[in-house]
Amino acid sequence: MSNQNIEQCVRDSLESYFRDLDGEAPNSMYDMLLRVVEKPLLEVVMSQADHNQSRAAEWLGLNRNTLRKKLVEHQLL
Repeated sequence: MSNQNIEQCVRDSLESYFRDLDGEAPNSMYDMLLRVVEKPLLEVVMSQADHNQSRAAEWLGLNRNTLRKKLVEHQLL
């Protein structure tokens, strides 16, 4: 899947989100979007890395301790 496909998926989801709001003002969208994207990202990368945190952190470009903190925040540990 290319980056463009991922970007279009995000666009489509955001368009749907705004339609579902039906004119209501959104709140804290940035934080909400980061939360809903980060968890599946971590789940898939950890699975692909055979749950090796060092490897997953390297793939994500994160410090291993930062990855661990994010895994705990998303209740993935």
